[in-house]
Amino acid sequence: MTLLIELIRHGESELAGSFRGSTDDPLTEKGWSQLREAVAGEQRWNHIVSSPLQRCSRFAQELALTLGCELTLRDDLQELHFGAWEGRSSADLYKTDAAALSQFWDDPYAFTPPEAESLMDFEHRVLGALQQLYLQHKGERLLLVTHGGVIRLLVARARGLPRKGLLQVNVGFAQRFRLSLDDQGVLKELI
Repeated sequence: MTLLIELIRHGESELAGSFRGSTDDPLTEKGWSQLREAVAGEQRWNHIVSSPLQRCSRFAQELALTLGCELTLRDDLQELHFGAWEGRSSADLYKTDAAALSQFWDDPYAFTPPEAESLMDFEHRVLGALQQLYLQHKGERLLLVTHGGVIRLLVARARGLPRKGLLQVNVGFAQRFRLSLDDQGVLKELI
């Protein structure tokens, strides 16, 4: 049996342009508009699952209420925690720590920012969440309201990209992706 998963990234938030990670910044008005527009007319999900961070969860709560759909908040679908880089922009980090930032961009699995969650731990957390969702919701259609890093990880895996290719997956604000997950744990991108 297959689980159909639609992923949507949160809209623009107040700290856009920085490594937000676990920082709990709210959506801007533009971010709310991006999300509402991205799901306009949609009513085909059995369940909505969201990161508890407000840039995801507040919209997920509104949508669940509008659609009369059940909502679950899951900590394990939060963004990668960036440690000492939280709230800092790439431009700022290039001024103070260009070598470290370049190492992260080149291979995020091989370099973990100071005090941050490793990509291996992040991958284990997110894939564990996905397996639990499969067991709870197989045969259903879910909407996951989450973050760019979570979506990159899942889409890269569905596309069969090597780990170094994680950052090749571009994920814009309020962008949607469709995946299927089968009983063998195989993710496929649906186009």
